Amino acid sequence: MFMSKKAKGSRAERELFHKLWLHFGPCVRAAGSGSTTKPAPDLITSDGSRVIAIECKSVKGTKKYFEHEEIEQLVSFATGFGAEPWIAVRFDNKGWYFLEATNLSQSKGKSLLVSFELAQKNGKKFEEFLGMYQQQRLV
Repeated sequence: MFMSKKAKGSRAERELFHKLWLHFGPCVRAAGSGSTTKPAPDLITSDGSRVIAIECKSVKGTKKYFEHEEIEQLVSFATGFGAEPWIAVRFDNKGWYFLEATNLSQSKGKSLLVSFELAQKNGKKFEEFLGMYQQQRLV
């Protein structure tokens, strides 16, 4: 069954929305984020002490590129909202990885890059992101 990129992205956002609501706290999905001139993250969630603004992406391969402006808007929104800016990327068959929006790699071009390798090295899996455990990393 063919699914458009937009439908796949919306499905991924809804999946993460429900996971966050169940395991973290209230969550709001900003439907239409990216289609307005004002910065707006895909999801906003809070457990009462942490407020998090999240840009969600679902990736078929092993790399996701971001325009600098997209990340700058997320950081701008989060700063004004008193939230932490995060990028959540779901790599097909590998699950969700969370990266601080200010901790992305520069691609060879003008974009920012989240690769699966970077996500494994610097990112956090869902449970670690929520503080359920802390992964010990080898340098």
